[in-house]
Amino acid sequence: MQYRRAVTVFRPAVRVICLDAAQRVLLLCWRDPADGSVLWEPPGGGIEPGETPLVTARRELVEETGLDPAAVRERAVPVERDLWWNGVHYAGVEHFFLARFDGDRPPLKRAGLLPDEQVNLQAHDWVGWAELGSLPDRLEPPHLLDVLTELAPDGPWNGG
Repeated sequence: MQYRRAVTVFRPAVRVICLDAAQRVLLLCWRDPADGSVLWEPPGGGIEPGETPLVTARRELVEETGLDPAAVRERAVPVERDLWWNGVHYAGVEHFFLARFDGDRPPLKRAGLLPDEQVNLQAHDWVGWAELGSLPDRLEPPHLLDVLTELAPDGPWNGG
């Protein structure tokens, strides 16, 4: 049986939904060190003291992917998150930003990952928006397509 702490933690955080020229979404695949479960989610992470959400989004994008932080747009949408990670329950609102990149599947660099992130980051993929619901493992947040629709209402996912 898996042990889970009874406390819920809110960690102010951000995520960046990255789109390539073909409208594919960049997802990172993480293995939970506590239970081995796998989840796919956009790049992002915790807001450090003194940072704004936008500054954090740009910093985290560079750390986790090496992609150009200038691509992160200023508008964010609040997204309610509720997940277990490493035996801890995280819940609360995170800011989600949009970044668009020229070219197909821009290559990533993992140079900025912390040691535990280097171990737990299993893979990445540029996923077609129509395939978001058919990933082999859990998608976080599960309603990512709705978030994408709110950030980019002109996209093909919304008939645009």
